[in-house]
Amino acid sequence: MTPNYCPQCGAELGERHVEGRERKWCADCERPVFRNAVPCADVAVVRGDEVLLVERSVPPDAGAWTIPGGHLELEEEPREGAARELEEETGLRVDAGKLVLLEATQLDAIDGKHVVSVAYAVNAADVAGTPTAGSDAAAVEWVSLLELEKRTLRPQVPRRAEKAVRSLP
Repeated sequence: MTPNYCPQCGAELGERHVEGRERKWCADCERPVFRNAVPCADVAVVRGDEVLLVERSVPPDAGAWTIPGGHLELEEEPREGAARELEEETGLRVDAGKLVLLEATQLDAIDGKHVVSVAYAVNAADVAGTPTAGSDAAAVEWVSLLELEKRTLRPQVPRRAEKAVRSLP
């Protein structure tokens, strides 16, 4: 979201060319107001040619299927956050050290929110527990790569699911 008021003093923001681009500017504080992407992480759990997906129960994209993940907490390493999100959304536990990095990229903005997402993969044999829909999830299911196209998916899911299946033995 683009701010209209300074988070420090509350003054209405203008614009100024700073560091090679137009940025919101607070004339009262004499400083730019930066817009930074929110850090997130997810984990593709792989079982053969299947990936564990959750159906989102909350906006944005409620009803869409995605790889379990979410926002990183303050001072949380991406692997630890990905493991925490996996457990919160599916009930599955994993040692963060078992996670294999797939990619780190900025995703398409949703409703003006920009996200930098770090994606990991792990073999189903390396997780503990039984998949159960948890926070932010209406359902959890194993979905084969061939069945992905039959689902309403968040944009990054097909690429990450295919990469996860190819990346793990």
